[in-house]
Formats: sequence, C-alpha cells, structure tokens
Amino acid sequence: MSNTTTHVPGPAQSLPSARVLKLAAFAILAVVLLVAPAVLYPVFLMKILCFALFASALNLLLGYTGLLSFGHATFFGGGAYFTAYCVKILDVGPLTGILIGVGGAAVLGLAIGVIAIRRQGIYFAMTTLALSQLAYFCFLRAPFTNAEDGIQNVPRGTLLGIFDLTDHVTMYFFVLTVFAIGMFTIWRIVTSPFGEVVKAIRENEQRAISLGYNVNRYKLSVFTVSAALAGLAGSTKALVFQIATLTDVSWQMSGEAILMALLGGLGTLTGPAAGATVIVTMQNYLAATSVPVNVVIGVVFVISVLLFRKGIVGVFQKFSKAP
Repeated sequence: MSNTTTHVPGPAQSLPSARVLKLAAFAILAVVLLVAPAVLYPVFLMKILCFALFASALNLLLGYTGLLSFGHATFFGGGAYFTAYCVKILDVGPLTGILIGVGGAAVLGLAIGVIAIRRQGIYFAMTTLALSQLAYFCFLRAPFTNAEDGIQNVPRGTLLGIFDLTDHVTMYFFVLTVFAIGMFTIWRIVTSPFGEVVKAIRENEQRAISLGYNVNRYKLSVFTVSAALAGLAGSTKALVFQIATLTDVSWQMSGEAILMALLGGLGTLTGPAAGATVIVTMQNYLAATSVPVNVVIGVVFVISVLLFRKGIVGVFQKFSKAP
C-alpha cells in the first residue's frame, strides 16, 4: 500500500497569483492612460492627473501618517504661483519652472511644518488651517501674484528644446510622466523603512516614541515631502491651464483634496487618484447642466462615508481578498 500525500495549497501560494493580478491591473491602467488622449479631451485628462497627484500627496500625510492638514492648498497654489512667475516673467523653461515651484512648496512646507507638528489631532488641523489663511493673504497682497487677477497667459514653452508643450497631446504625455514620477516617489516612501516608521506613528505615536524614534523629525520630513509633491501637482497644473490664481491657495482647495482622498480610500496608493477621477469627472460633465455640482458631490460623499468607509479602492481590496 503506497502512501499518498495530499498537497493542500497554503496562503503563501496565493501570493504569486495576487501579485500577477496586481501587475496585470497596472499594465491595463498603463495602456488606458497611453491611449486615453485618442478618446478623451487631453486637457480634461491632465486636470485629473494633476488633482490625482495632489490628493495622493495629501494622502501621504493623512492616510499613512494620520495627520489631517487643511493647509495643503498653500503648497499646491504656491507651487503654481512660483512656476507661473518664473516661466512668464523670468523666462525660464517649463522644467526649470516646475523644479522651482517644487522647491518653493518644500520651503513653505518646512516653515509651516516646524510650527504645526508640535500639535496633535484637531489642534494640528486647526494650526495648518490658520497658517494657510495667513499664506492666502500673503499671496493676495504680494505684488508678483497680481491679486485677484492672478498670473495669466503662462507660456508652456518647449521641453528640453525639443518637445512643443503647446500641443495638447505632447503636454499630456509630459504631465503623465510627472504624475508617474510623483506616484513612484510616494510608493517608494511608503514601502521603505521610513514609511514603516511613519505608519507606526499613525497607529500608536506613544509606542513609536518609546521605541526611540524621533517622532517630530519623521513627521516634519513627511510633511515637507508631501508639501513638495503638492507643489509638483500645482506647478504642473499652472502650465496645463496657463494660469495661477487665488483659488489654488484657498482652504476650499484643501477640502477638495481631502474629499478626493476620502472618497478613493485613505491609506491606499491608488485610492486618492480614483477619488480625484470621480470628482473631476462629475465637475466636468455636470457643469454644463442645471444640476448643482456641489450638492451632488456632497451626496456622493455622504453615501461613501456611510456605506463605503474605506473608499472606492479600499472596498475593492476588501472584496478581492475575501475567500
């Protein structure tokens, strides 16, 4: 009588298939993004990408670190203003202008973060809101911003002296590249040892302190990086729409980014991008109708909070892991 060993697949054996499915999903998404300009208006797609990166930058702070900031529009709009001014007035190239915008947003993030991270919970959120309002009035009064008129007719220029960014399709692929770099940066951060410490701070800050981590240093670092990424989104948006205005630095813009992150799924890599896609699409297609856009968005948000508390991507991940 021969012994027959029945092989029972364990949990570890499901990992390769899950990884294959994830890679397949990203491959499909990449193909969709590459062919999208042939189907949809490129400027609409670029708006989605800019706000997806903005919401993802905020998610790095809120979803992975647990810090709710109502002042991220300061970095988004600040990057837009710095880039628009440098490209239009100082006549620098679009790539240099974006780098200056990112650097300026990072400096603003460092300055605000030094003050804000000393507070926790609702006090942190209110501190960022107060400082963002201060920044708003500074941008309002600054001579280079042109107050309510903003910086208009910002030239897109030529990238590296080769690619004409006045062409919408060429500009789209440039924005797509910027978006991919930003998302890769976020992925690399959250999957690194630094990201593990940040998530530990989110779960239990006192325990992280007891393990010897300098919590304030980590919080300030992630706040500054998040601000820089928000500035990257704002700088790119200024070139796409060729304008930087006070709307970009208003607290309502921060609230919109929070809504996108919550709707898509906090603490997920692609959730904020999904939320941004839904919100921007609704704004775009409902604007030409008599339907009140803000009311519809509010209803969608309430339904999401009540029924899909983990957001679109969070719920999808939950059901995909179910036996």
